[in-house]
Amino acid sequence: MTRLIAFPLAAFLLLPAAAPAGEARPMAGVAEPYRTDAFDPDADAMQAIDAALAAAEGSGKHVLLVMGTNSCHDSAWLANLIMTARFAPVRARYDIIFADIGMPHAGLVRHPEVPKRFHFRIKGTPTVAILDTGGHVLNRKTAPKWRNAASRSDDEIYAELMEEEEQ
Repeated sequence: MTRLIAFPLAAFLLLPAAAPAGEARPMAGVAEPYRTDAFDPDADAMQAIDAALAAAEGSGKHVLLVMGTNSCHDSAWLANLIMTARFAPVRARYDIIFADIGMPHAGLVRHPEVPKRFHFRIKGTPTVAILDTGGHVLNRKTAPKWRNAASRSDDEIYAELMEEEEQ
């Protein structure tokens, strides 16, 4: 009887601990993973997108357009994760733009022309669009699901961004 209890208990104790709901999850190499300044509210987002599309046309890369804001924990998490050493291949694969659109779903609107240009109704931030060199959205159905980026596993995010097929 003791073995029947001891084995499952030992297995349970060896499971990796998950942070309880509401607690911060650490990120290797990043002191404050829920804080960022990647989204510049004063930047000309449309100009940055146009420049990235022009660069992508020359390089053949796609553009990763991350629409979010610094004060959104999911936006900050994703921006910081993309800048880690592990995600260097993601940065090499895409021309990346962090466009500050505020949190339109919560009444804070900045640069509304960005989601409007790509025909998005923002349901949460970040919203991540993968654009081809012509500025067409390749992941229209999955773009809004990034709004829970801080809750997703790093492996899942990496795999999705490195998929070879268009989404």
